Amino acid sequence: MRKVMVSTMAAAILVGGCMATPPSQVKATATNNAMSSTNSSFKDVPATHWAVAAIASAVQDGYFKGYTDGTFKPNAPVTKAEMATILGRLSEQPVVAAGANSDFSDLLDWAKDGVQAAVEKGFIDPAKYAGTLNAKAALTRGEMATWLAQGLAAVSPDYKQALSDVTDTVIPAKEYFTGKMSADQKNAVAVTMGTGLMSVGSDKNFGTDRTTTRAEVATLLARYTAVAKKQPSEFQGLEELRAVGLTGTNIKVIAPSYVKQPQESWPESFDYNKVTDDFTKVRNKELVTDTDYATLKVRNWIVVNPYVKGDQRSIYYPVFLDNGDTLNNGAYYSFTEFDLNVKMTSMNQLQAGSLLSSSTINPLKSPTSKAVLEYSLPLINDFTKSRGVFTVKNPIYWSRGLLQLDKAHQPFVRLKTKDGLDFAILSIN
Repeated sequence: MRKVMVSTMAAAILVGGCMATPPSQVKATATNNAMSSTNSSFKDVPATHWAVAAIASAVQDGYFKGYTDGTFKPNAPVTKAEMATILGRLSEQPVVAAGANSDFSDLLDWAKDGVQAAVEKGFIDPAKYAGTLNAKAALTRGEMATWLAQGLAAVSPDYKQALSDVTDTVIPAKEYFTGKMSADQKNAVAVTMGTGLMSVGSDKNFGTDRTTTRAEVATLLARYTAVAKKQPSEFQGLEELRAVGLTGTNIKVIAPSYVKQPQESWPESFDYNKVTDDFTKVRNKELVTDTDYATLKVRNWIVVNPYVKGDQRSIYYPVFLDNGDTLNNGAYYSFTEFDLNVKMTSMNQLQAGSLLSSSTINPLKSPTSKAVLEYSLPLINDFTKSRGVFTVKNPIYWSRGLLQLDKAHQPFVRLKTKDGLDFAILSIN
């Protein structure tokens, strides 16, 4: 992968959080706009500020300067033209569309070359705009995610593939679960979250419509450079998002000890060709149930190891679990998104639980952590009234179970589709 570095030519781009004037006029307006010092000790950026190190680095490198009143204004928005100009000057970002016509009618002269460079380097796709960039508008986090993800796709075909792989994934952001994340930004959000470029806020929203601030830009420049030097496979979070997008589960990333049940454990008369460990073969397929209260499909199956921390921790941990949640006997948490279609006049929660006998994938109970409420996951209680009776015919919700790894606790998972396929895996730990 080509190394990506930030050119020192970008040093004067973000002057005082505003670039309404071209670079050639910055010096003339300095007394009005800014910035007498590159000192990173700003009175509005305390040592506890989340971006203090990135801001100090960006100031030292010349990307930002402080205001004459001693502030940095970390929460001030950055315009599309400003950000495009910075991205266009990433010196070793590969040119993938040389000579491409940006064809934006609303660019001031100072921004034209920078935006053109950002287009040629793959950050901005003019086809997604109707002839205008809305260059003076503040850049939103959703659009920032799109530009950065497209930039990574230009750096490496592996990132381009990752951007495609996450199309059907579960995104660990509140907007995903509430249905408020736009389809045209979803993949980019997944890639930027999976690589650690961007994350959700304290309200668990990614904030696609929120503006991008000076502090965020300072941080993202350094992060992008670091991410672009790595392969997608080096980010476990991105690998999980890709796996869920492609197959419906992250089990092969989080619990690779689970493998296809070997042929010798089946009766000789059984057609082993019908046994699979490929979850795509059962995802969104009607499953054989133990009772006939409803038809049942599994949309997604998420496994979380509660014992690891840091980069080894699942990207889905904060969605389903509260910090410190753990289990006995070395079991992992199992969370399943079910799609039920109630056949009876009415069905209650216990009857839903009787559909499958698996303790790993079972529609009886939903997770009860504080996290799932903060992320607004659809839960079984959202669709039931007194005595657990369902109030809708087609509830779609998340359930909880346990994935065993200890042989003493039968580490085995089996699902059977109505067309005869057996998804059968077991742990070889």
